Amino acid sequence: MPDTTASDIAVLGENQYGKAEVRLVRIEREASRHEITDFNVSSQLRGDLDAIHTDGDNAHCVATDSQKNTVYSLARDGVGTPEEFALRLGEHFTSSYDWISGGRWEIEKYSWVRIPTGAGEHDHSFVKSGTEVRTVVVQRDGDDVFVVAGLQDLTVLKSTASEFVGFTRDKYTTLAEATDRILATDVKARWRYTRTDLDFDAVFDDVRRLMLEQFATQHSYALQQTLYQMGIAVLEAHPEIAEIKFSMPNKHHFLVDLSPFGQDNPNVVFFAADRPYGLIEATVLRKDATPEPRAWASVTGFC
Repeated sequence: MPDTTASDIAVLGENQYGKAEVRLVRIEREASRHEITDFNVSSQLRGDLDAIHTDGDNAHCVATDSQKNTVYSLARDGVGTPEEFALRLGEHFTSSYDWISGGRWEIEKYSWVRIPTGAGEHDHSFVKSGTEVRTVVVQRDGDDVFVVAGLQDLTVLKSTASEFVGFTRDKYTTLAEATDRILATDVKARWRYTRTDLDFDAVFDDVRRLMLEQFATQHSYALQQTLYQMGIAVLEAHPEIAEIKFSMPNKHHFLVDLSPFGQDNPNVVFFAADRPYGLIEATVLRKDATPEPRAWASVTGFC
């Protein structure tokens, strides 16, 4: 056993460990028309793990390599939705080891679509679909289970029905008011479920649809107001969602001055600036929702 010395000034605080970003691709081959699931899985365990850190005693250490192998082994019999697979992982680890009382399981899902051919969509050839990623973080604390689903890198743009006027002006203000501007953002959203007995695919698809519909149809006075309307629409349609968090950059499009070339610019030519950018973040929650900080304890960033 390593020679360890207790500190007079320090103690071990909250901790977790595991295997991050296990790349998992599963092909459903039972029929001639194959299906592809592409996950990025992270597993982290919590529990009676202090001695691993303080004494170098690994008796309770479920090796990170073992966690990786567990991901692949459980996938052998199917994965289902990312929420369902993360819940399975949590149940496996907390029921298999007496000293593991909880943990965190995060999954990113990447989308693939079938390659179109002259004969229609191909049965077993796919092309990766854009940059959008579906996400889930499942955390367990004893018998309590928390599911936070979401998406990120959903890039959207509307070319009109957006304005930004009436903002505070002082000696540092150079931004001109805009009554007809481009509004573009990369939507990152996460929402907390109050139940686990759900058709997660169906709810995800509808939440995504509602957010896109609100972005498209609501006249925007500011990205903040658009974000809030998106959140309201989700909560009104889905009582199983307690709260939804957004982090949305304002992907600025600035009108290019064409006057040096003897041309006007009737709001048609823009410079797309990637940085710096406005960053709008907010939570929309039910008035009667019970706060649950444990669900968000290790969800990185604002959401």
